Amino acid sequence: MINYNTEVEAAEALRDAYKRMLTETKKVIIGQDEVITDVLNCIFCNGHVLLVGVPGLAKTLLVKTISEVLDLSFNRIQFTPDLMPGDISGSEILDENRNFKFIRGPLFANIVLADEINRTPPKTQAALLEAMQEKSVTVGGTMHKLEEPFFVLATQNPIEQEGTYPLPEAQLDRFMFNVVIDYPAFADEVQVIKSTTSFNQSKVNKIIGGEEIKYFQQLVRKTPIADNVVEYAVKLVSKTRPNTSMATEETNKYISYGAGPRAGQFLVLAAKCHALFNGKFSPDIENVKAVARPILRHRIVCNYKAEAEGVSVEKLIDKLL
Repeated sequence: MINYNTEVEAAEALRDAYKRMLTETKKVIIGQDEVITDVLNCIFCNGHVLLVGVPGLAKTLLVKTISEVLDLSFNRIQFTPDLMPGDISGSEILDENRNFKFIRGPLFANIVLADEINRTPPKTQAALLEAMQEKSVTVGGTMHKLEEPFFVLATQNPIEQEGTYPLPEAQLDRFMFNVVIDYPAFADEVQVIKSTTSFNQSKVNKIIGGEEIKYFQQLVRKTPIADNVVEYAVKLVSKTRPNTSMATEETNKYISYGAGPRAGQFLVLAAKCHALFNGKFSPDIENVKAVARPILRHRIVCNYKAEAEGVSVEKLIDKLL
């Protein structure tokens, strides 16, 4: 039973746990501090993450390491064009007594790595996204609850788009964060090569468990936030919508579709968690700005004019901030 005397004490415990989680994860994942922070933020907000990066940037290793630090069960699903919904959710079979028995699929874990989600057909993508939203799967007319806490961290390869099934915007919106993993800096890459080509493989310690994670998820939601910070988050989202009263000149010129209300909800939640990670008891506008890019980058659809003039989503978000 987790019990802190005050919410201030609980907030301090979360900040300390975050520092230790970051330290442990950095033993294995070198030079990706912002990525690690974004993934942890999403987990403590009970959200899901889409990781985008070219092959070989340790996306799978990152997810596996975080699952070890958090002492959570972990399953990896390699998405392929022939993968069916039953392959991930599970299926019913006849046992020796001719009774139907449910065999659980790889979705039944605390952290599920959906590797190359855009390689599988829409039917299987939809099965995963339903599990993300409902925290359950339905097989043979029977609903099976997934273990909680439950997080999906999906990866997408931005190159080799032949034979892929890109996620539609409505499905992308289910992911709280879109985290872009870039190439490491030179010094970090040297350290990566040294550490991965020797016998001395780093081992991480377990810092926190499932019950504590669920407790801290509730703490994040209970964290107070000032009205002006909420209004800033809503205004930021509103500015992404073309042909509306708050739209900027760049929005009307370069954006086809802007972010919906879910973006505002996620901005507020993530800002609360970001504040707690950094020792604040209430988020301010700087916390909203800190989480804006991974929340907005997959919710803004640029038009052909933006593409022709080389205006990226990142540039537009920076302009709005």
